[in-house]
Amino acid sequence: MSIMALQFPLAAVLILLSAATTTTTAAAVQALPGCSDKCGDLTIPYPFGMNESCYLGDMFRINCSQGAQPDQPPTAYLGDTNIIVTSISIDVGELRILSHRGEDCYNETGNLTYRNRPHFWMGPPYTISDTKNKFYAVGCDTYAIMRGFRGEEEFITGCVSVCNSFSSVDKNSCSGAGCCQTSIPSGLHNRTVSLDSYFNHSYVWDFNPCSYAFIAEQGQFNFSSSSFEQLNDTERLPMVLNWAIGNDTDPCHEAQKREDFACTANSICKNRPINGSVGYLCECSPGYEGNPYHPDGCKDIDECKALPCENGQCFNKPFPGNYSCSCYKGYKNDGMNDKICIKDDSKRHSKIVLLLMISLGVSMGFLVLFPWICWGMKKREFIKLKEKYFKENGGLLFLQQLASHGSSMKTTKIFTAEELEKATNNYHESRVLGEGGYGTVYKGILADDIVVAIKKSKGGALTQSDQFVNEVIVLSQINHRNVVKLLGCCLETEVPLLVYEFITHGTLYEHIHKKGSSLPFELRMKIAAQSAEALSHLHSSISTPIIHRDVKAANILLDDKYTAKVSDFGASRLVSSGEAGIRTVVLGTIGYLDPEYLQSNQLTEKSDVYSFGVLLAELLTSKVAVSKDKFLASIFVASMEKDCLNQVLDDEIVNEGNIEMAKNVAKLARRCLRVKGEERPTMKEVAMELEGLIMTKHPWGSADHNFPEETKHLLGSPNTSKDYSVNVDGGGGPGTASGSSMQIDMSMSSYADGR
Repeated sequence: MSIMALQFPLAAVLILLSAATTTTTAAAVQALPGCSDKCGDLTIPYPFGMNESCYLGDMFRINCSQGAQPDQPPTAYLGDTNIIVTSISIDVGELRILSHRGEDCYNETGNLTYRNRPHFWMGPPYTISDTKNKFYAVGCDTYAIMRGFRGEEEFITGCVSVCNSFSSVDKNSCSGAGCCQTSIPSGLHNRTVSLDSYFNHSYVWDFNPCSYAFIAEQGQFNFSSSSFEQLNDTERLPMVLNWAIGNDTDPCHEAQKREDFACTANSICKNRPINGSVGYLCECSPGYEGNPYHPDGCKDIDECKALPCENGQCFNKPFPGNYSCSCYKGYKNDGMNDKICIKDDSKRHSKIVLLLMISLGVSMGFLVLFPWICWGMKKREFIKLKEKYFKENGGLLFLQQLASHGSSMKTTKIFTAEELEKATNNYHESRVLGEGGYGTVYKGILADDIVVAIKKSKGGALTQSDQFVNEVIVLSQINHRNVVKLLGCCLETEVPLLVYEFITHGTLYEHIHKKGSSLPFELRMKIAAQSAEALSHLHSSISTPIIHRDVKAANILLDDKYTAKVSDFGASRLVSSGEAGIRTVVLGTIGYLDPEYLQSNQLTEKSDVYSFGVLLAELLTSKVAVSKDKFLASIFVASMEKDCLNQVLDDEIVNEGNIEMAKNVAKLARRCLRVKGEERPTMKEVAMELEGLIMTKHPWGSADHNFPEETKHLLGSPNTSKDYSVNVDGGGGPGTASGSSMQIDMSMSSYADGR
């Protein structure tokens, strides 16, 4: 199947989706008495309805509109919106709709000719399903961003798709070459899709003048060689919404106290198990079936239809799951169970008694041995499962790298699954410190009361396992005061785990961008110098140089003395001695990506320098790297070219006493942000220049000075919050380039204090 919504006219799509995705049983789709439950081929069960008094509330009203042509079936819209409904499920609380796609087109000279940025908004009880949908972008010079809200909290995700020619497109894989995809956050009530281009499609215009972005139901869009042309003629694609009853945050507990409680007879209430969602669902109690919202309630299941009696007549009983058998002549109930009829042969009674005694003896012996047999089987299964997880989590690659790197990895401790489960209280949600594209970070307390951060990788993809092992290998070879310290790992669980030192004061991103947090200028420069020193150490002070590949404010952690700690090495690459660069898949964060690396796929140490230049611009301006689809790097360089730097500097941190130093740092940042990598300084030169500027400002100390007079007024750690940058995940293992795949997802790649 390619793109279902692209191959047929709208009416045909509605018919196919309604037939293919309606999961409600026939017994459960009844409408209220006197109400129609059909709009064309769409079945509409209560609490939904079309006419007044036929639905539970206005949010469940379906507007059935006759087609423009007499031969066209009616179209179902959700209330007064233009949202087309294709199927309704009361079993799992889902609504399938057709959603508009975004479009971005250019002419041959690179000028924008058309741009469509669709906005979708639907308040409670509706949320966009994160388990049934994916965010897609299609194009060869494309970056797409999706913004959405969960209550007052904004979430941003997106992905990048690039290719140089139609022949280089992987026509059967949406992995970054011509097409990219990523997961979406849960519990979003709305979404806005925006598209843009790095080079205005100027070098791909002859075969790809337009880009497209959309949310679509998984399985309803499969990228193929015809997708470019088909998407040009497609306005809507299928998407899944979740729905629920009411808007309580603890719905079942609160709703059952009210008269308008929607769950009827023989049904139970279920809270919506979705992060950020409200409301509840109803489902029939065990042994009952039907529509749990209908006034008639759920009906007892007639077990006799599914479980006929052998050698007797079945009688259903008015209790869930209960029935009995009336035995035919020559048969009788076995005395212990009235659901079974056995042959009545009194002459063979003594033989039966003897056989029963023998069977009882055998059974008793078996029962004595059974617990031991089960324990042995479970132990073998558990060992096999650990071996399976070890292989799936990159254990073989880890052993190979351990052998090749020798003593540099001997200090890495191998933790057991039981140790880390106990340390995190079985990964309780109260221990979550952060969540990112590669996994979730938990606060753990080991048996010796040492507090650690435990990174639990997201499973399910070999590339993620490779990146996990890559991070272990890279961190094992680094011993620097400004690099987060790896303590160990665990590979015998379903998803791999990393254990590293707990950094108490969160991320640099939180301190410069979150409300209620601030850093003085001198302290920002100290952090910049320490981060530069760490990157310089990675590039030039170890036997096998390391390119970090994802330098950004969210990956700079701060301890209780505001000492910088560079973190998150899942994307890093080892560089052989004398090797100028590596040709590999583009990986990094939008806004920090080196444009030369993006266009050539050639990763060099100067790619980290460019990203660090963006970081310096952040520290000087307190602006995020990407805001409303505009890049800070471009704004910063343009302000310097127009000699209006003061307009973008943060007035609160750059006062008269700091302005000269700020201008010198800005000049350094501009050099780091040059388009050609060969014109940028090395990280060693950047670190030395920052150290020199700080020595000039504070001749009594170095970049490691703590500046207590500037930091004493800070109000502790920032609140834990999410870093909504967009990460590009290419999936390459250490020292190799794994194809041309590219994936972008939400990243909260670090953690903060107190949880």
